[in-house]
Amino acid sequence: MSHATHAPANVPTLEQSPYTRVKSLPDMWAIAAQRFATVTAVHDPHSTPEVKLTYAELHEQMQHFASGLQALGVLALSSEDIPPRIALFSDNCPRWLVADQGIMRSGAMDVVRGAQADRDELLYILQHSDAIALVVQDLELLRKLRPHLDQLPLQFVILLSDETPPDDGLKTLAFNHVLELGKTSALRPVHPSRDTLATLMYTSGTSGMPKGVMLTHGNFLYQVSAAATVVQPQAGERVLSILPIWHCYERAFEYFIFSNGCTQIYTNIRFVKKDLKDFKPHYMVGVPRLWESIYEGIQKQFREQPEKKQKLVEFFLKNSQRYIKAQRTATGLDLDHLDASATTRAIAALKAAPLELIHQLGDKLVYRKIREGVGGSLKFVVSGGGSIADHLEDFFEIVGIDILGGYGLTETAPITHARRTWRNVRGADGEPLPTTETRVVDPETRQALPVGERGLILIRGQQVMKGYYKNPEATAKALDADGWLDTGDLGMVTPYNDLVITGRAKDTIVLTNGENIEPQPIEDACLRSAYIDQIMLVGQDQKVLGALVVPNLETLEKWSATPGNLDLNSAAVQELYRQELTRLVKERPGYRADDRIGPFRLLTEPFTIDNNLLTHTLKIRRNVVMDRYQGMINEMFSS
Repeated sequence: MSHATHAPANVPTLEQSPYTRVKSLPDMWAIAAQRFATVTAVHDPHSTPEVKLTYAELHEQMQHFASGLQALGVLALSSEDIPPRIALFSDNCPRWLVADQGIMRSGAMDVVRGAQADRDELLYILQHSDAIALVVQDLELLRKLRPHLDQLPLQFVILLSDETPPDDGLKTLAFNHVLELGKTSALRPVHPSRDTLATLMYTSGTSGMPKGVMLTHGNFLYQVSAAATVVQPQAGERVLSILPIWHCYERAFEYFIFSNGCTQIYTNIRFVKKDLKDFKPHYMVGVPRLWESIYEGIQKQFREQPEKKQKLVEFFLKNSQRYIKAQRTATGLDLDHLDASATTRAIAALKAAPLELIHQLGDKLVYRKIREGVGGSLKFVVSGGGSIADHLEDFFEIVGIDILGGYGLTETAPITHARRTWRNVRGADGEPLPTTETRVVDPETRQALPVGERGLILIRGQQVMKGYYKNPEATAKALDADGWLDTGDLGMVTPYNDLVITGRAKDTIVLTNGENIEPQPIEDACLRSAYIDQIMLVGQDQKVLGALVVPNLETLEKWSATPGNLDLNSAAVQELYRQELTRLVKERPGYRADDRIGPFRLLTEPFTIDNNLLTHTLKIRRNVVMDRYQGMINEMFSS
């Protein structure tokens, strides 16, 4: 049986990467600055003034920042066998990169977090990391932290903004002051190895206090070389950046695209849809919630069309859905039919043939306009940070935008598996990166399980962290003596080496009948409803599952007979959601009776980062939601 598992001949191997023998991340930047000197590296159209820097200009600023830090005495502050820690609390901007690489080039390592994080969390990270200096986004963030900084051993603070530093007893310098200091100071060479720590990244996990993940230069450099075996962006190609840079997923991807001479354009939630059209990116990396938002925007446009046009669009989408399903089976890329016989695949190819004509017409009349609406140049988008729902996978495949899913953790810097353009099995999380090993074991006995059987995922490879900073107990729990990392995720490996994640070990809901339910696939199915914006299943130790639902108020208002006076508790609204939840769960492939959602409640407040119900990668903080709504959940199951 033929499966499209082999990479095309022009895909480089791990050893062919120009960065294979590089010892540190700053050395990678030195090579990139030489190779792509005049190419625009970063473009921030939303800053005032607008910022554009070539690779040569960006690298020069990194060098000056490094020598400025050395002039401030950074090297003299090193008293341990690991580099001195400098905290870098900022959101995305070109100066973040200057500070990040300047810190490493100076002989220090950075401790990163976003400017919007909770004050107590930032102070905890500062104290726990033993940071000797602090780089902050602006005066606003400094003022938020300032009352508590005198209790910490900070030697100085640097503002990334052009604001005037306060004169309040704490040595504070502006970004440009550090650069000027660096211009008049010789840069003393430091010689980190691949085993030298590059950064501490504190997990933003869905529960508990963050742990400081110790990542080395080698962890990230492995990603730079390994990612080139998956995709090969070209110098000058445009990448739209929206995810927080302090998150490992975005950070590793940025190092990779900069190693290839791409131009990064900064955007945000407010401007992303406009920037897609204006800057016509070739690539973008995001999380499922971002693709859901883009999908919802397109669906909204469909709903605003005249009824005849709506029916035509529905006709094309329905038949294109049948076409892509048949095509996946025919080409051995259907996760549910990877072992399809030659006869089954031939029949699928016959089914696809007449549907292809309808699909091509749909492309000409509808799908091409959708691609133009997101710039018209996307070669693919990368999705991570959580599982992507099947209906999104299907839709973007239909309209001709490839989504390459993948898998990883902060503890693996982060990528371990990725789907390839030549083997894009939707619903799976891809094949391992070169030299990365995957084991599936029984969660209780830790005995290896056969291929195709679900269990706990263990990972071993060059991207795996050194451990958790000052936390040997957590390190020993996560990493065994042979270097295998316990991911905490459940899944399986197919006979063709595709990883399939089925849920989090600790997210599993156990009903009173002993059935184990993975909430994510059921939640993904429910999100297909135009009336549901967010959903979280509950029901631990209950007879049936329950759900907390955030309604899509805009769609609900249109449906309602009295839009100005919407009552979420009215019998009509409750019946609508009862029907939606029942229908969507039953339509899900592999539906079992235990998947049925019993009681539910409609919430008036969405899950957001601001109310601490979402992580910064837009995953639901299940334990926080449980705590917030425990009374409602108890009442829901007792009524």
